Amino acid sequence: MGQVTVKQVMDMFDLDLISGEEGLGRRIPISDISRPGLEMAGYFTHYPANRIQMLGKTELSFFALLEAHERTERMFKLCTDDTPAIIVAHGMDVPNELVDASGRKHVPVLRTKMPTTRFSSLLTNYLESQLAPTTAVHGVLVDIYGVGVLITGKSGVGKSETALELVKKGHRLVADDCVEIHQEGENTLVGHPPKLIEHLLEIRGVGIIDIMTLFGASAVRTFKRISLVIDLEIWDQDKTYDRLGLEEEKMRIIDTDLTKLTIPVRPGRNLAVIIEVAAMNYRLKRMGVNAAEEFSKRLDEVIAQDTN
Repeated sequence: MGQVTVKQVMDMFDLDLISGEEGLGRRIPISDISRPGLEMAGYFTHYPANRIQMLGKTELSFFALLEAHERTERMFKLCTDDTPAIIVAHGMDVPNELVDASGRKHVPVLRTKMPTTRFSSLLTNYLESQLAPTTAVHGVLVDIYGVGVLITGKSGVGKSETALELVKKGHRLVADDCVEIHQEGENTLVGHPPKLIEHLLEIRGVGIIDIMTLFGASAVRTFKRISLVIDLEIWDQDKTYDRLGLEEEKMRIIDTDLTKLTIPVRPGRNLAVIIEVAAMNYRLKRMGVNAAEEFSKRLDEVIAQDTN
């Protein structure tokens, strides 16, 4: 899981710093944002102090109706040691009581000109992306006909060479050797390359090549949702491989199960074409067209006729 500080949020959204500069290094632990309406009314029993607090027109207009001692008390309770930051929307004036409390408790107070709802949505999306569970997988990620295909296998099995052939056929490389993966939502995994090796591909005997320079900007992508895993393994004559495609194997990455195909590798097999067809067949299955099931039905019908 990544880490986000208040300073990163301030720079990302170009927010104005009003007070509490000492707390800009505070980390934001969760993506949830709180609008402390009940807290402005004095109810702090279940106050979610570890969230970013967002103050809009509703909260501040109610706050202005309070007595002086109540305003001071509420703001000091709002600013805790666990509060990452307080953000005021609509470019509104920040109450002096909040400036004083935040300065003493070292809680950053920021201001944006955007409406509360709009900014909350943008900030939540940003935090969910940055704080999403992450992992790294040894493999190659390629965009084939809009399907994100993660090619895995032991070192030297031919993953990068296959990816190069796919790029030559018009598909797009996302990452080679190391694929960084984060979970953006339920059953949604997004892969991208480490910055150090972005657009690069390693071919044994040739070295490192720059795919974008050789094939153009249309040959690469910076990220792609992963839908299918294809595992390449050296052909084992003692192993029985699936010839119909009726059984669907799964591979779990973080908290998501992905469809996995095991492709045996031996001389003479055109892996690029096989993977290309596998991606197209995956799309057809998601559209309700399953050739393996259709063949199985036909076979059952033939057997039933012969039996009768």
